[in-house]
Amino acid sequence: MAQKTVFQQLAAAVGAENSNLIPKIIEALVDENEVRVVLAASPPKTVDELAKDTGYPAGDVEKMIDPLFKKGLLFKSKKPDATRYYRVRSLLQFHDATILAPDATEAFFDLWREYHKKEFKADHKKIESMLPRSAVRVVPINVTLSPENRIAPFEDVKQIVERAQSLAVTPCTCRVVDGSCGKTVEVCIQLNKAAEYSLERGSGRKLTKEEALDMLKQCEEEGLVHTVSNTRGLGHIICNCCKDCCINWPGERTSGINFAAPSRFAAVVDDALCTACEECVDRCYFDAIAVADVAMIHEEKCMGCGLCLVTCPVEAISLRELREESFVPE
Repeated sequence: MAQKTVFQQLAAAVGAENSNLIPKIIEALVDENEVRVVLAASPPKTVDELAKDTGYPAGDVEKMIDPLFKKGLLFKSKKPDATRYYRVRSLLQFHDATILAPDATEAFFDLWREYHKKEFKADHKKIESMLPRSAVRVVPINVTLSPENRIAPFEDVKQIVERAQSLAVTPCTCRVVDGSCGKTVEVCIQLNKAAEYSLERGSGRKLTKEEALDMLKQCEEEGLVHTVSNTRGLGHIICNCCKDCCINWPGERTSGINFAAPSRFAAVVDDALCTACEECVDRCYFDAIAVADVAMIHEEKCMGCGLCLVTCPVEAISLRELREESFVPE
């Protein structure tokens, strides 16, 4: 068996050991010396430690650090005694970080498009099979719920924004690569440490809370679904996902653990108000609505995003609480 190249070694390290395209994507970003520095950065190491492990002069390693950080291959761990650097750890982290690398070429994006088309679904299925729980969760858009429903702070995008200490926005990596939906690209809202990382790296711009709330409203009007980290904590991101480009839902949902969990809510139709206009069908990403005499919600498919409520001309759709708060992990 032929020895693996350093590009193949890094691909394997992020979980893409069988990929033909991820090594090519890495090679489009960095040279062999840079990849060896990245591979050495596990566990986290100082510049001097990286120099010792690679055999490169410390000055040469120092010059590589910032470009590798900005390309999304190295991350910083700042401690009182020293700053250490660690390599990208997973395939999805590699995807989201490297796509926002400065000066990325169209040939680089072509490789990502080819990967999405040929390899991603199989890799995503493998990732899902190893998840202890869903990684992200849909949260309902800013709609008024009926009085008997309870919406907790961790599922209210307004409260998530208000609780954040710092905010930034980056381009949506899925739409940077694909973009077939034609939706706004710069709508991926970063919170706290993720915001500071994107600002330091230069991949994001700072947002005020008012700007973030206006952006969320715009996303709802465009028909984008809010997704957040699947935790009751603040998390690190509010994604605003489309149907066509987003990698959060690349295939059929299963009865097992899916990468994206639904919200605690589901849509319900008031038959007395519904006119069967089918506006809601056009808005639903998940094929959860069928229309005969009135609209009918397939509860097992509904993700509880609330998009269908926004354009209903007769306000016949509402959200009802379907799952207990314990559905959302601590």
